[in-house]
Amino acid sequence: MSPARARRFLFVAALLLGACGKKQDEEANGPPADSTKAPSTLALDVVGEPVRKGDLILTVTATGQIRSDAISTRKAEATGTVAEVLVRAGDRVKRGDALVKLDPRPLDLDLASAEASVASARVKYHTEIDPDSIVSGIAPSASRRAYALANSGLQSAEVGLEKAKLARENAVISAPFDGVVDKVVVAVGDRVSNGQDVATVVDLTNLRVEAAVLEHDLPLLRVGGEAYVTIAAAPDKPVRGTISAILPLVDTVTRAGRAVVRLHGDGTLRPGMYADVRLESARLPDRIVVPTRAVIERENRPLVFVVKDGRAEWVYVNVGRRSSTETEILPDSSSNEIPLKPGDIVLTDGHLTLSHQAPVRLTRKREADQPR
Repeated sequence: MSPARARRFLFVAALLLGACGKKQDEEANGPPADSTKAPSTLALDVVGEPVRKGDLILTVTATGQIRSDAISTRKAEATGTVAEVLVRAGDRVKRGDALVKLDPRPLDLDLASAEASVASARVKYHTEIDPDSIVSGIAPSASRRAYALANSGLQSAEVGLEKAKLARENAVISAPFDGVVDKVVVAVGDRVSNGQDVATVVDLTNLRVEAAVLEHDLPLLRVGGEAYVTIAAAPDKPVRGTISAILPLVDTVTRAGRAVVRLHGDGTLRPGMYADVRLESARLPDRIVVPTRAVIERENRPLVFVVKDGRAEWVYVNVGRRSSTETEILPDSSSNEIPLKPGDIVLTDGHLTLSHQAPVRLTRKREADQPR
């Protein structure tokens, strides 16, 4: 063997011996740390909502304007000078709270003058009837008393006293109901006269919406049905109300009637706002329902994603009637069973591109009875 071939042989032998030694080390100590890492899984953020069992409410849509049941412009009921302004625009007030006070001193003087007039007239009255009864010992007749009463001016003086008392009470202008002050149009030192505007108070609790309903939808509505009112400022926070009246006239131009919805304000609704209204047209009792947004299609078949053990499993469903927000789930045609049960969490956001058994993380879960 030539020296060159001998060197190549020794080099190859050394490589083989090194490889064998490395393999023995791996068998004794295990593979390198990097090779033992499992592929990482990324949980996608999703939003879920419970399946519920209950009434499925079918609705018709309408629009309207929010109005308050009570808007009061308080007026001065006495003439005087403003001594105190106790509220500002935006303040919440209770019924009977003082808004503005007038200077009471002129009114106190008028009251004292009226009391003096009553006292003087009463003396004059008794002066006319008492001497006759003392001398004769006989009580004065009814006609005699009536004449003395008219001649003394006592009745007129008593009426004047009541007016003075009322004017004194009206020196304090108060809130007629619980509400919020919309504006105050007087300041300390202003001279106001009887009937002049002072402040405006608005009831933000008892509200109503006169919703314009197309004439072909009017027969579907009933008084006492539910309604959901949504405004542009809070599209995902509808407020539940009740249909209180269906008005008789239909507009000959728009071909729409009006349904009155009454509701309690939640702090976001303001009189004058335009609102979208969903009005109950039918109620299907005792149904299994899911949010309409939870139902998607794969291969032309409707399905929902159900969260189980941190993974999204798709479940094929047979859908029935649906409202604008909820869909009825019917029994499967083969097993005659509904594949969902109340309380199951179905995905409503972040699920459009998911695959079966995809890992997910619920970032938010709506309540089942929350109006949508």
